Amino acid sequence: MSAAGAAAGRGPKPAAPYLPPAGDGPGSRGSFLGPRPPAAVEAMARQLSGLDRDLFRRLLKVVVSALQGEDCRQETRRLVDSSPLSEAQLGVLVAGMHALLREALRLPASALKPDGFREELQQLQVPDEFVADFASVVFGSRRPGLDGLAREQGARLPTVEDFRWRVDVAISTSSLARSLQPSILMQLKLSDGTAHRFEVPVAKFQELRYNVALILKEMNDLEKRCSLKIQD
Repeated sequence: MSAAGAAAGRGPKPAAPYLPPAGDGPGSRGSFLGPRPPAAVEAMARQLSGLDRDLFRRLLKVVVSALQGEDCRQETRRLVDSSPLSEAQLGVLVAGMHALLREALRLPASALKPDGFREELQQLQVPDEFVADFASVVFGSRRPGLDGLAREQGARLPTVEDFRWRVDVAISTSSLARSLQPSILMQLKLSDGTAHRFEVPVAKFQELRYNVALILKEMNDLEKRCSLKIQD
């Protein structure tokens, strides 16, 4: 509920059904919320009508600070104590802002266009002055810092620090099928300190080589298609 709605004792004005921009769908150019926005974003949008802009900007500042990994508990408590809105209403606004910015920042800056971003927020009936404030975060000077922090905090798998291999031929073995058949012995040392040793038959190694080459080709084709869409 907005600040004005809370004072008058009326409920929020229902938002119109969300319709993605024409021609956009999940993962298409300009769309970052998909065919239906997250429930938290929809709930936030319903409470923005009549909201004081100064309060909105204070909430947005808290959300951006949280995305940057800062401790925002004291500032959040000050907002709760000084705001005319209830703690539950503030929670809905903060959760929606956080979800919206997280979805927008999830995409590379080159994949999300300002016009498409603003159009989607207008479809949610977000007031124009708030659309501008959201856009200043997603496309403004703070974007590189937020992207860098997201990369640092993202989940990572151990990387390969050392790789060794050799071809081995079993001369004496309990299995006649494997006798005198070459195989490849591999050893991987990972960045987390673990080491893995395994044996790969030549046929399986050729299958692995083929699949890796196929994946690299598909990645290259996908990159070319994305480049063409951005140019269009």
